[in-house]
Amino acid sequence: MGSILLLGVLMGMQHALEADHVAAVSSIVCRARSAGRIVRHGVIWGLGHSVTLLAVAVLGLATGLTLGERLAAWLEGAVGIMLVVLGLHVLYRLLRDRVHFHMHRHDGGTVHLHAHSHAGESGGGHGFHHQHEHREGLPFRTLLVGMMHGLAGSAALMVLTAATIRDPFTGLLYVLLFGLGSVAGMALLSALIAVPLAWSARMLTAANRLLQGAVGLATAGLGAVVLYRAAMAIAA
Repeated sequence: MGSILLLGVLMGMQHALEADHVAAVSSIVCRARSAGRIVRHGVIWGLGHSVTLLAVAVLGLATGLTLGERLAAWLEGAVGIMLVVLGLHVLYRLLRDRVHFHMHRHDGGTVHLHAHSHAGESGGGHGFHHQHEHREGLPFRTLLVGMMHGLAGSAALMVLTAATIRDPFTGLLYVLLFGLGSVAGMALLSALIAVPLAWSARMLTAANRLLQGAVGLATAGLGAVVLYRAAMAIAA
């Protein structure tokens, strides 16, 4: 039994590193300046993921019901839509911050193009910037994203695997350790994500905005791919 439970932890950590999970968390935290806040979002994602896994596992082990392939495809499609929305929201925030370009010409005909943003300006346009982050409560959006991921994709297959374990207690323990593994995996990944995000947010505004734009485009693009694959599975 010990080897099965250890496998649950390792599978959970690996599961947290899947591309759609990384993209979702990155799109949520890409504006954060604090490494601690970024890691906190990763942990909250993992907790939401684990809550859904446990709920579905309890239902499955108690009733013998499983998630069919068609339902799993619909859930995967919902994740795809969620990723597209998250990615587009990142891009929308960049536009909302009024990022625009100034072009001017120096003597000799040299032309320079400069990016400029009014984000955080206050004080009647005098250029005062709002640089600090306020304390926040429980990030419910991150929690809900984690819960949604807990329903879809390989998580559903994991629940089916746990349901094949004859001892219900062992099955639930497997799911719990899988969830804890996903929390640990996402926490570690968030710590790595925090380095470029927090540093660029504090030191290099232009680099941070380019990073945000890349995250938004990648998240929306991955969501479109996930949605397309889900649609093909449903239509099959």
